[in-house]
Amino acid sequence: MDSKESKKDSLDIAGRIYDVSDYKRKDTLSSGLAKTHEQVSDTYTEGEMQSVDDVDGKNIEIKGEEAEEESQ
Repeated sequence: MDSKESKKDSLDIAGRIYDVSDYKRKDTLSSGLAKTHEQVSDTYTEGEMQSVDDVDGKNIEIKGEEAEEESQ
């Protein structure tokens, strides 16, 4: 692949946006877009997030600005 083809491929990937069909696709980009869409949707629905799941499924607590100010 020459540099022009590589640059075009990079621009195509960078311009990709979420599509409902990404949930059914198996490629890395589609999987990442679907996962990110799910996280954003969950955050929007739930409101403020208190924790996130790491790759092992364990909760990681998120400290807010108030907790950071109190610890100083």
